[in-house]
Amino acid sequence: MRQADPKPYWNTNVARHPGILRVVPEGCGDALDVGCGDGLLARKLAGRAKRVTGIDRSPEMIARARGLAADCPDLTFVEGDFLTTGLPAAGYDFVCSVATIHHMDFETALVRMRELLRPGGTLVVVGLAREASVADRAAMIAAAPVVRTMKVLRRAREPEGMPVADPRMGYGQVRAAARRVLPGVRYRRHVLRRYSLTWEKPLD
Repeated sequence: MRQADPKPYWNTNVARHPGILRVVPEGCGDALDVGCGDGLLARKLAGRAKRVTGIDRSPEMIARARGLAADCPDLTFVEGDFLTTGLPAAGYDFVCSVATIHHMDFETALVRMRELLRPGGTLVVVGLAREASVADRAAMIAAAPVVRTMKVLRRAREPEGMPVADPRMGYGQVRAAARRVLPGVRYRRHVLRRYSLTWEKPLD
């Protein structure tokens, strides 16, 4: 039975959705949303890909996502641990993950995402990191007024029951590890206390 779709909500994760949707490959067949939560991004991806799978280890989040997408036959939600759940190797043209990778071992998760991509596919990871250096802390302080203002103006809120965890890696560690695992990855740090990784899997 389809649940009532919640009122549109905004937060610093949802703020990154437009950028993610812009890089979905043209003619995308299969897309995977890692750590899909209540399925908000997965439902948006359904307009850009023929088939979308969302995976999350929270039973509550998956139940909510399934209820909200009950009338979307090409949208599938899987309850399970992304690192161990059986998913088709090289089975996706697009893989994305928002505010999830810090819940897992970073490099192990990136390797798995890399393996699940088809040659020529695109990976986008949006994540959180901790301010581990003087430069990081200065950037956080400088951005704080903007972050506070945006949250107030957009009435930022999180979906009820969303699991949370503090990031263990600093921004520099994230950048270095991503470059080891994904040669040629594009790393970008965003004002609203997020970073993004964008990578295209070579055709060879």
